[in-house]
Amino acid sequence: MQAKQLLASVIDAAVLNADATELDIVTACAEAKTYKLCALDVNLAFAQLAKRLLKNTKTKLVVVIGYPLGATSTETKMFETLQAIKAGADEIDMMFNMGHFKSHHYDAAKKDIFAVVEAAQGRPVKVIIETGFLNHEEIIVASHIVVAGGAQFVKTCSGYGQRGVSLTDVKIIRKAIGPEFGIKASGGIMTAKHALALIDAGATRIGTSHAKKLMETMPIEAAIKEDVRWALHDKRFV
Repeated sequence: MQAKQLLASVIDAAVLNADATELDIVTACAEAKTYKLCALDVNLAFAQLAKRLLKNTKTKLVVVIGYPLGATSTETKMFETLQAIKAGADEIDMMFNMGHFKSHHYDAAKKDIFAVVEAAQGRPVKVIIETGFLNHEEIIVASHIVVAGGAQFVKTCSGYGQRGVSLTDVKIIRKAIGPEFGIKASGGIMTAKHALALIDAGATRIGTSHAKKLMETMPIEAAIKEDVRWALHDKRFV
């Protein structure tokens, strides 16, 4: 598989801005089809529309839960998850409860994740830990909580935090969780060069609201390390 195709196969395009319109969803679905993207992330209100437009494609539908703050109750997140599944979600991206975590209520943060994982009924769950609010040690602890909660991916940022993803974030998370779990790098990724650097650092998914730009800026001679290629094709991550 060529590097450009491989990049497309791990991109989760996102249309999550508050002023997103139906036309934005239609456009994003068309781009997902054109570039054969891995997934499209939408808010619950547009999930049914996106699912219908993505019919007969391999692009997965991802619905965000507790977005963008993560401060809703666990019961609310569970209900949202069930509604997302009813609308056709293939995967769930949930917000971490930062308030529980910063209060050192780690067990509550883990239970919040576990409840959504249970509600997802076997569908992959990615947990957005919002690395911009965390220091080095907190990123490690939060990543461990995500794994203990039963989720399949640690996701870096929502796009609404203090900053976007850094290479350091991804490296810290990968070292913390080892090779057995997925990492979705997201937040401020606007070029293929940045995306490829994050993949080389350990990311197995790329979340971006600039998917078309990433595909159009992909260098013709771009290369992805062979061990990274193997990881990106691991059935746990794709």
